[in-house]
Amino acid sequence: MVLYEYPFNEGIRTMLRLEHLFARLHTLLPRDEAVDHHFALVTLFEIMDVASRADLKSDVLKELERHKSQLQSYRGNPHVSEAALDEIIGRIDRAHDGLNHLSGKAGHSLTANEWLMSIRSRISIPGGTCSFDLPAYFAWQQCPPEQRRADLTLWVDTLVPLAEALLMLLSLLRDSGVPHRVVAQAGQYQQSLPQGKTYQLMRVRLDEAMGLVPEISGHRLMVSVRLMKPDAEGRLKPHAVDTAFDLALCS
Repeated sequence: MVLYEYPFNEGIRTMLRLEHLFARLHTLLPRDEAVDHHFALVTLFEIMDVASRADLKSDVLKELERHKSQLQSYRGNPHVSEAALDEIIGRIDRAHDGLNHLSGKAGHSLTANEWLMSIRSRISIPGGTCSFDLPAYFAWQQCPPEQRRADLTLWVDTLVPLAEALLMLLSLLRDSGVPHRVVAQAGQYQQSLPQGKTYQLMRVRLDEAMGLVPEISGHRLMVSVRLMKPDAEGRLKPHAVDTAFDLALCS
């Protein structure tokens, strides 16, 4: 199954982008090639750019507090394990405290590193990090993989509290939605949303064997999914066939 996610607001959109970047960084960091560590730095700078949104930290903290309050309301419910509740609330508290103690925006401390900032200023220029442009950076790329990895890990550590809080929050958000099977009549599906309830994320799962791509749109009153199929040249064409897929709405 292929999973597609659609955020209903800009805050969740930013968080999903950061999750994507942290996942890429996690993939690149253990590798040994200098080119992989170059793109790990590219990713690090992209995270700093996305995380520079002024209200990101407060949004994540508020959402963690909201989920904690919801979970606290389950205490005393005979169908809910108190031990499991304590464990997940403890994880929320640790993620909240870690981010709350982070001073300034994520990665702000790295801006004091002139060497890193010299790379950041040129890394978006095509070919801007050639050896004749940044000889010090070229020399760093010749270092043993272990040394480069140690430097990268030191820089990435400044972003860990944000990464852990984001992963915790998005996990809680995804767990709030229960997948159910729906059918797109002639390749199109629409669902009205109940008033008074705010959803933040829609998740769509499609069988990869069908080779379909969903075009998703949504707002506080309605969600819509149109199924498309790429032709031989990759252009998307409507798939006007009744098709079942899984949909979850997360709040």
